[in-house]
Amino acid sequence: MSNRAILVVDMQNEYFPGGKLPLSGIESASANAARIMNAARAKGDVVVNIRHEMPGGPIFTPGTEGVEINASVAPAANEAVIVKNFPNSFRETGLKALLDEKGVEEVVVVGAMSHMCVDATVRAANDLGYRTTTIHDACATRDLEFDGSTVPAADAHATIMAALAFGYGEVTDTESWIAA
Repeated sequence: MSNRAILVVDMQNEYFPGGKLPLSGIESASANAARIMNAARAKGDVVVNIRHEMPGGPIFTPGTEGVEINASVAPAANEAVIVKNFPNSFRETGLKALLDEKGVEEVVVVGAMSHMCVDATVRAANDLGYRTTTIHDACATRDLEFDGSTVPAADAHATIMAALAFGYGEVTDTESWIAA
């Protein structure tokens, strides 16, 4: 058994075409996430699927199709699914207990949105003492608005990945991670 876990963050239908909050590049990111998940399974890594819910909210409403994990990254029958209500996947969930029970020392993060739940989860994992790797081309985000300006999704994504690489662990691409 490996001491590494792949955290698949919020790869839910809400972010795909037809959902209420489609992301730029989500289909490519999910294809890469699926490759990471399959390689991890073959290596004996723990794969943890994380799903966001917003009870009473306009998006990620429990019981809707949008809240379901997309079929492109469907969990295997034996894999844990952690439900969260905050951007940080560790906050008020059983994620840390699960990782500790499995002896995990390193986490690899893929998912959505780069600037929100991926960012919060990577930073929290690092703060909790896990070695972190983020697979940048297996993550996606959207255009952001601030103070009357639009920040294109590619720029928002690059900014977050640069910040994570600066102080929160390794940031790499799918091909490099699979080859390592």
